[in-house]
Amino acid sequence: MFFSLMRQWVLSPVRHFRLFHQFVRQEFSGQFAGSLGGFLWLFVTPIVNISIYSFVFSVVFRAPLPENFGDVSFVIFLMIGYLPWFAFADAMGRASGLLLEKAPLITKVMFPVQLIPMVGTLVPYLVHGIAVFVFLVYLATQGYFDLMWLWLPVALGLQFLFTMGLVAILSAFCVFLRDIQQMVTLLLTAWFFLTPIIYPLSLLPENLRPFMMLNPMHSFVQFYREIILLGDFSVPHFQVMVLASVVSFLLGGWLFMRIKHAFGDVL
Repeated sequence: MFFSLMRQWVLSPVRHFRLFHQFVRQEFSGQFAGSLGGFLWLFVTPIVNISIYSFVFSVVFRAPLPENFGDVSFVIFLMIGYLPWFAFADAMGRASGLLLEKAPLITKVMFPVQLIPMVGTLVPYLVHGIAVFVFLVYLATQGYFDLMWLWLPVALGLQFLFTMGLVAILSAFCVFLRDIQQMVTLLLTAWFFLTPIIYPLSLLPENLRPFMMLNPMHSFVQFYREIILLGDFSVPHFQVMVLASVVSFLLGGWLFMRIKHAFGDVL
């Protein structure tokens, strides 16, 4: 049973590629429908948020950067962690409403429902991936490029799988418990500040730093920073990323496939 469900979960985008592609195209274009700013909001929103955090933590509180990062500006240090988080948070924030918004389709048409959380995860990563790419091009022109950057697509792919598993769990549970929509907002806020994104890990007491390894997003953020700014490959962080991604993807997929038959009755 487990392997059968996993096979359906993993192979769904391939077996139903035309439908999957259509969903992705509709969802992607829908991101900008009716918006005057349209595509520009992809850059305006993170730039404004980063500017605020940079002012507060580099000018007001004067948060020091770790010594091993040298004279890197706080804005660059912040953006490397914030942009991947922005994609993660966007996908997670939309997760609770994915199936609820598609309720008329789910209850009236027979189709592979598991495509919905997949599309709901992929589109935010495509949207925010554009900003990440532009930022990496800028860093390359500033002399930061290193062959270790070739690991970045692997890291982003692992983060995508990690996110997809969580999105599948949240979207499935929200069908039966609507309060999850409010809980997700609180969870993301707490998760953001518990992850060293707007502050360096060095600001935490030494006795608390080892516990950060229990937070997969900490490993992702640190891995990006060390690869991009230092050209270093952190084996411990990479191991955490792989383990968290595989567990999240498989657990989320199994759970979603296990209970999806009940969605039509509840929706």
